[in-house]
Amino acid sequence: MTETATARPTGDPERGTLAKAADENFPVAPFFLPRAWRDDLMAVYGFARLVDDIGDGDLAPGGADARLLGVSPGEAEDRLVLLDAFEADLRRVFDSTPRHPLLRRLQRTVRRRALTPEPFLGLIAANRQDQLVSRYETWDDLVAYCELSANPVGRLVLAVTGTATPERVRRSDHICTALQIVEHLQDVAEDLGRDRVYLPAADMKRFHVQEADLAASSAGASVRALVAFEAQRARRLLNEGAPLVGSVHGRLKLLLAGFVAGGRAAIDAIAAARYDVLPGPPKPGKVQLLREVGVTLRGEG
Repeated sequence: MTETATARPTGDPERGTLAKAADENFPVAPFFLPRAWRDDLMAVYGFARLVDDIGDGDLAPGGADARLLGVSPGEAEDRLVLLDAFEADLRRVFDSTPRHPLLRRLQRTVRRRALTPEPFLGLIAANRQDQLVSRYETWDDLVAYCELSANPVGRLVLAVTGTATPERVRRSDHICTALQIVEHLQDVAEDLGRDRVYLPAADMKRFHVQEADLAASSAGASVRALVAFEAQRARRLLNEGAPLVGSVHGRLKLLLAGFVAGGRAAIDAIAAARYDVLPGPPKPGKVQLLREVGVTLRGEG
């Protein structure tokens, strides 16, 4: 799922979750957007960040979130129980009053933008799947997972900004799936520590990679070849989605260019590390990212 950030303080679950936006790989609600968009995108981010924290077991200590969701102390460590309670609270967003302050914030956005439950339910389903599925046999299986874990975010951005069309949603899905794949490539070691492997088993077999190879301090030639193969697949998806940027105007165009450029710059950083992602996530520098933003805005990529 999304990148794990600094642990949240226990006193204010809403503020602590939203503060994680500064640690993400992508601009959540940058200053150049209209204030109303920023507020609504932060509300969507708060939902997505909290559901990921539940699914990854990264809630702040103290059990404040579980109490807000009505989960008993004896079940506060059960992620499936927490996800069920979170889904029940999400449904209150659409028909009554939710318990969690992040969902009360989201309710205002849902009403302003006439958002539907489906993308939010997709993100919950992805985290529920993470509790039950830790390996993916094929690339198609992994892409199907990304349809739940990543694509709803792009669809929500288009919905919040009032720019969704079938073609834009299709392009957005390509971008979001690519960004999720890139994040998995950056986080191979971290994911393995959670007993999750997002490299397709069929591809691992093709490149003669065993799970034990992913636990090494540095990647061998086979792992590097596999990472390079998956990175190229992600780049193709980004390129297929990139025309989305040229289909919109103004500040939204800059935001979407930032998403595409962030993915491209991350892939370039992985390549610069010679596809050795095991010591830690290769990250692009600001200059590299800005250069990619310019290329994306000009439609040269």
